[in-house]
Amino acid sequence: MATRSTIMDTNSFRAEHADGLDAATRQLTDKRSKVLGESYRLFYRKPVHLVRGEGQYLWDAAGNKYLDVYNNVASIGHCHPAVIEAVNQQMKMLNTHTRYLHERILDYTEELLATTPDAIDRAMYMCTGSEANDLAIRVARAFSGGTGIIVSQEAYHGTSDLTSGVSPALGSGQPLAATTRLVSPPDAYRVNAPDLGEWFANEIQKQIDDMKAHGIKFAGFLADSIFSSDGVLPNPRGFLQKAVDVVHANGGIFIADEVQPGFGRTGDAFWGFARHGVLPDVVTTGKPMGNGIPVSGLLAKSDVLAAFSDDIPYFNTFGGNPVAMAAAQAVLTVIKEEGLQEHSRVVGAKLLAELQKLMDRHESIGDVRGAGLFIGFELVQDRTSKTPDKALALDLTEKLRDHRVLTSVAGPYGNVLKLRPPLAFQESDIDWLVGALDKSLTELGR
Repeated sequence: MATRSTIMDTNSFRAEHADGLDAATRQLTDKRSKVLGESYRLFYRKPVHLVRGEGQYLWDAAGNKYLDVYNNVASIGHCHPAVIEAVNQQMKMLNTHTRYLHERILDYTEELLATTPDAIDRAMYMCTGSEANDLAIRVARAFSGGTGIIVSQEAYHGTSDLTSGVSPALGSGQPLAATTRLVSPPDAYRVNAPDLGEWFANEIQKQIDDMKAHGIKFAGFLADSIFSSDGVLPNPRGFLQKAVDVVHANGGIFIADEVQPGFGRTGDAFWGFARHGVLPDVVTTGKPMGNGIPVSGLLAKSDVLAAFSDDIPYFNTFGGNPVAMAAAQAVLTVIKEEGLQEHSRVVGAKLLAELQKLMDRHESIGDVRGAGLFIGFELVQDRTSKTPDKALALDLTEKLRDHRVLTSVAGPYGNVLKLRPPLAFQESDIDWLVGALDKSLTELGR
């Protein structure tokens, strides 16, 4: 029997749900299975057929309006007019690869690097976060002379051969690389430690020592600084510094995967790593960078990157093309002009406070935590034992879908709702989301 993975098969449509579908939806799911094969997954027992989006809202084929509380691809909002206009205008003029001179990539790079610490002064471009993390691993190995990569226990960093080998969230059906080691997640809700940062640094040292015992030289620690796949673990701010110190003391580099916490998402800082006051050696990003246009990037300290780039030419046909750069530049401009980082901080704090109030009404809510518009909503069987309630989390996502709110789950137990709306999410949307959660939990008797 095939092994079901964590992030792909949780909250997914399966063959046993087909009989409950209407004829039109059943026709589409059957056709999808026939022409796309069996690796793809759809969300929900009754999949949503979306046809239009605007800002934080989506509409299905029947005209029903949904609140999107999951999407960081359209990070600044679905179909943002500034991105549409920038892409349209550049497409009319030129779209080609980076082996010709063009101002777009240079102007954008200067703007992007201005958001990072001064030591991070080089950029390279790809199309996906997987490609960015793949290159980051190559850079780490070139710089350190080692091969060993440490990631968190439920990490997801991509789908290429290298990145799937450091992505335990893909499940036991996807083998990890022999040079990969997993570190327990820095979960302040479940880890009983007086100093979480020191505890986490010790966990990393244990894995480095294990590598050494097996003849593997340590190359780097790759982490999403909000540990989103591990269940959204943002606090306490600053706890990552001791871990980064351990990484450097052992000759490795710290790669900050900013695909999820970057671009103003956490509100406290433009980059997720900056919330913790740490300086990465390499930064990777992807989805939110182009608001739906495939573009990703690797930013690095010049001396770290040189270990790779001085010897190995790199070329990505579509990476950094003028249309992708136009989209990315529009996203940066919108974040600044619309004040979306501060918006995320203010509205996110209000949303977090309202969600925490639900704990007084529903004993099944074990913890609510977050930073900006990135919140983890953890469900448990009881608060004393903190026993995860995956079944409730899955039923709750389905109930929320019925109330036209779209989200999904995360964490090693599949019991944490990952609430991560586009940054277009407004204070006026809080009632819809919180009300839907309240009603859904009540309907489920929890």
